[in-house]
Amino acid sequence: MPSSSRADAFVFFGATGDLAYGKIFPALAALVRDRQLDMPIVGVARSPMSIEEFRKRARSSLEAKGPVDERAWQALCRLLRYLSGDYRDPDTFRRLRRELGEASHPLHYLAIPPSMFETVLHGLAQAGCTEGASVIVEKPFGRDLESAQELNRTLHAHFPESSVFRIDHYLGKEAVQNLLYFRFANSFVEPLWNRTHIASVQITMAEAFGVKDRGAFYDGVGAIRDVVQNHLLQVVSLLAMDAPIGSDAESMRSEKLRLFRAMRPLDPSHVVRGQFDGYRDVHGVAPHSEVETFVALRLQIETWRWAGVPFYIRAGKCLPVTATEVFVDLKTPPMAVFDPVSGARSNYFRFQLGPEVIVSIGARAKKPGDAMVGEGVELVATCCPDNGGRGAYDRLIGDALRGDSSLFTRDDTVEAAWRVVDPALHDDRPVLPYEPGSWGPSAAAKIVADGEPWHDPHPRAGGATK
Repeated sequence: MPSSSRADAFVFFGATGDLAYGKIFPALAALVRDRQLDMPIVGVARSPMSIEEFRKRARSSLEAKGPVDERAWQALCRLLRYLSGDYRDPDTFRRLRRELGEASHPLHYLAIPPSMFETVLHGLAQAGCTEGASVIVEKPFGRDLESAQELNRTLHAHFPESSVFRIDHYLGKEAVQNLLYFRFANSFVEPLWNRTHIASVQITMAEAFGVKDRGAFYDGVGAIRDVVQNHLLQVVSLLAMDAPIGSDAESMRSEKLRLFRAMRPLDPSHVVRGQFDGYRDVHGVAPHSEVETFVALRLQIETWRWAGVPFYIRAGKCLPVTATEVFVDLKTPPMAVFDPVSGARSNYFRFQLGPEVIVSIGARAKKPGDAMVGEGVELVATCCPDNGGRGAYDRLIGDALRGDSSLFTRDDTVEAAWRVVDPALHDDRPVLPYEPGSWGPSAAAKIVADGEPWHDPHPRAGGATK
């Protein structure tokens, strides 16, 4: 399906799973409410279930989020269909083709484990359900470079790249959208946004909780695969990319690809992996697991704009707060005309991506009195809840239905990101223990060069939960 084609039916596999319950049903209801979705919605899963039971599960999903918009609910009910069947049975897909009726541009959402992608894609193709269609696939997009390349070959055997939407909900978050907008909608930012004025960039994604009941899943993933290769490298691309030549999807994605290709593959000596005490006691976790629940790393970008500017990334579970923040540290003035500014960052940009959306600029101002002595002040450009805009899944599913691929990751970009992190995935050094509630292993401090400390997220984020 060309990227400009609009879908005329929505099919989601794994319709009785956790992702459908927690994210997809609420997103569909929001799209129906906003009059962006008026087409057959077909849920497909293995569980035998009547349409009444399926609607009851959808209703429960919406009630878990808060008060239900009854008008939107009734409209959603009229659109919902349900089809149960084994993904290995060709008859499942023949029945799906009949259920789609006259639809010629269905959008298929694979909310299923990646191990089932090939089976479902083959079934769709055999039943004629891929003609004129498009497909959404959930991360992870592979486990390493080799598996990502194999996944792309599987997808391309049935769909052209223009019809593939790799969904990373992080790119649909209001805060991430604000980061991109702030950079390219303000002319005063560009003169400062380079190696001449920026000393370093730090990105912290902290979670105050552990892996909860997802021990078995997390033990097969780890922090690098879970959030660095996708979410946080995407944030780096938005921070460091040059302005695209146009506002269309391919211009944006091509500029991001250029930036990813300029990232130097990680040096394992610039990576610290940690594991919080008690992780191995979590149900589903291997007794001698060496999977990291914390990672800190130094990334280099070899472009004219960024050569020599270190990008530091830190992410982990059981840290002191739940917050995601970008701290862009500007260089100090070449000489101190008034009071020295030792030990304090005098100028910076701060982007908090959660739990609040905050864009602020750090500066110094004179304290009242006779002496020419200053103090740090923060000029807040915007501050609002992270849920102040549309939900990430609402936005992304709506874009895919319209054929807009701007916020989706292209095949070559996925592979470029895996090339960056692959060396760290093969690091056989043991993980370092750290106490829950701390900022990870003490060795993480050595990742930051020249004795510069990590910038912990703003105190107002303290105590927040995901």
